Amino acid sequence: MVIVKDIDFYSLCEHHLLPFFGKCHVAYIPTNKVIGLSKIPRLVDVFARRLQVQERLTKQIADTICDKIAPIGVAVVMEATHLCMSMRGVGKQNSFCVTSAMQGAFRDNARTRMEFLELIKLRSAVPGIRETPGYACVGDE
Repeated sequence: MVIVKDIDFYSLCEHHLLPFFGKCHVAYIPTNKVIGLSKIPRLVDVFARRLQVQERLTKQIADTICDKIAPIGVAVVMEATHLCMSMRGVGKQNSFCVTSAMQGAFRDNARTRMEFLELIKLRSAVPGIRETPGYACVGDE
C-alpha cells in the first residue's frame, strides 16, 4: 500500500463561488505500474483548481488513478472546511466535511480499508512529529 497523506488543497465551490480547503489522503495498491509520489499532489491540484464540489473532486482523483495505472485498489479521503458554511447561511465556524472514494480492494476488503483509515490517523509515523508538544513543567527548587 502506498499512501500520500496530508496533501493541502484549495478549491472553489461551484454553487456559492466561495473557497473550501483542507487535506487530502490518497492510497493505492500497485500492480505493474506505480505513480511518482509527487504526481499525486499534482493530480489533487489539477482537479481542485476547477470550480468543484468536494464529492466530485474526491471521486475524480480516485477514478483517474484507477484509469491510469489499474491498481488493485484506490482510496481517497478529503477533509475540508467550506467557507459557504462558515460565512453565510448556517454560520457554523468549526464544521468540516469528510468525503471518501474507495475502489477495488479498499471497497471489497474491510481489513485493507481499515488499515488505510488507521494509517491516515497516525501522526507519529513521521520523524520529528509527535502527538504532544513534549513540554515539561519545572518546579521551584
